[in-house]
Amino acid sequence: MVQDPIKILEQIPIFSSLGKQELQIIASHLRRRKFTKNQIVLFEEDNNKYMYIVYSGKVRAVKLNDLGREQILSIHKKNDYFGEMALLDGKTAPATVIAMEESELGILSKADFDRHLFADETIRHNILTMLCERLREAWLMLKIMSFSSADKRIMALLENLQEIYGVKDQRGTIINIKLTHSQIASYASLSRETVTRTLKKLETEGQIIVSDKRIIIVK
Repeated sequence: MVQDPIKILEQIPIFSSLGKQELQIIASHLRRRKFTKNQIVLFEEDNNKYMYIVYSGKVRAVKLNDLGREQILSIHKKNDYFGEMALLDGKTAPATVIAMEESELGILSKADFDRHLFADETIRHNILTMLCERLREAWLMLKIMSFSSADKRIMALLENLQEIYGVKDQRGTIINIKLTHSQIASYASLSRETVTRTLKKLETEGQIIVSDKRIIIVK
C-alpha cells in the first residue's frame, strides 16, 4: 500500500515546515507514476522541470561513461526525493536515473511549485539548507574517490552510506539497504572482483559483517 503523500511530504526538508493546508495543495499536484525494474526514470541532460518523490521501491542516479558503464552517484529509496534542483532553475538533469526495482514515484512540476510555494520565505530557507546538504554529499563522494587503496575507498564509502542508511544495533551500524557487489563497485569506481575480495578481507578482519546483502559496520 502506498503511504499517504502528505506524510511523505512532512519528512522532506523543503516542505517539513508547512502546515496541513499547504501540504494538501502540494499533494493534490503530485502525479503518480510506476516504473518497472531497470526502467529509465529520466536521462542525463533531459530537459527536466520536475521533482520526484519515491513512494515505494528504489532508484539509482548514475553517470554513464563512453562504454556505457555506470558510476553510481546516489541511491534513493522510499520517502527520498531527487530532482529538486529543477525546481530552482529548470535546467537539464545531471544524471541518468534508473529504477532498481518496481517503484512508484510522485512527480511535482516546477510550474506548480512556483505557482503555490516559491514565494514562501520559509520554503526558500529550506531550499538553501537542502543545497548545503547536497553539496556536502558531493564533497564526501570526492573524498571517497581520492583514496587509491581499495580498502580505504570501500570503508569510506560504507561510512558514508551508514550516515544515510545506518540503523544501530548491538553489533554496530547496519547499512539498511541491499547492495550487490557490482553496485558497490559502481559506487566506488572499482572492479566487482576487487570489491568482493576487499569485503571478504574486511569481514575476516572483523571490521564488517555481511548478512542478507546488508553490511554491518562493527563497533
